[in-house]
Amino acid sequence: MLDELLGLFSRDIGIDLGTANTLVHVRGRGIVISEPSVVAKDLRNGNILAVGAEAKRMVGRTPASIVAIRPLKDGVISDFDMTELMIRHFIHKVHRGVALFARPRVIIGIPSGVTEVEKRAVQDAAISAGARWARLVEEPMAAAIGAGLPVNEPSGSMIVDIGGGTTEVAVTSLGGIVIARSIRIGGDEMDQDIVSYARREFNLLMGERTAEDIKIAVGSAYPLDEEVTTFFRGRDLLTGLPRSIEVTSAQIREAINPSVQQIVDAVKDTIEETPPELVADVMDQGIYLAGGGALLRGLDTRISEATQMAVHIADDPLTCVARGTGRVLEELEKYERSLVTETYTVAPR
Repeated sequence: MLDELLGLFSRDIGIDLGTANTLVHVRGRGIVISEPSVVAKDLRNGNILAVGAEAKRMVGRTPASIVAIRPLKDGVISDFDMTELMIRHFIHKVHRGVALFARPRVIIGIPSGVTEVEKRAVQDAAISAGARWARLVEEPMAAAIGAGLPVNEPSGSMIVDIGGGTTEVAVTSLGGIVIARSIRIGGDEMDQDIVSYARREFNLLMGERTAEDIKIAVGSAYPLDEEVTTFFRGRDLLTGLPRSIEVTSAQIREAINPSVQQIVDAVKDTIEETPPELVADVMDQGIYLAGGGALLRGLDTRISEATQMAVHIADDPLTCVARGTGRVLEELEKYERSLVTETYTVAPR
């Protein structure tokens, strides 16, 4: 009875708790929040100054008394308190104008390679942030559901979810994951590749945000029909003065190639371990790419050449995991087998 009463005032939410961005899906409303996973904190008094997009604008631009923290690293919680504060902020934002004691049911997407301790940390953070109960779904499964793949059918579907901190490769069948591989390579690693390339080739010190902007603007995993140029801007390590260098998209492709190759290898290794019947299904259906990394130009072609299979980019790949958590919430009975942990609840305060 009490659970039903709380349900009247709360809005059940699905959370894609990503290393780079956090997306929140509200049952019946769709995705209402898509913000960077960043928290800005004042070191003098411990106050939280900003969360999300506002906090990201502070990265690399803060005085000594303020620090901009990314509380998730490689898809898992590295700062529990900041993660709890961030989840609490998003839950309150969703429930603004609703009863103060509203406690939503929450489903959170997590990487498939996390430990039991890391899973419990995510649940604890959600419960502490005000959730009525928290359940977890592996990100590749959520991405497959969000991409509209027939995960409950007795046939194999292959999803590659390339996020900021991790790349998840999985083959699903009958509501579960048959084979999964998680590598701690993603968009952040590509940004770091560009920073390292600028330092190694041009003695130029460049920030990760600048590197990310360059990757989005001209990054590619496969030769483009027409190569384009952009500029590295940073501090010359020899003179200490600002410097701008023109570079081509081919040079950026060379810079991020180590990370791209590891993603391609992870896909190939997963196929090698997949049962032959399911490989035949994947050959018929193709491989689906999700996550922000799926937007890297030519990545689908690169993987297709390496695997000799059709590769498709899911509709709106950035939101696949969040949409998947939302569908699980709306059809809990249908996707019960896809959830990875027991329900963990606390009595309402």
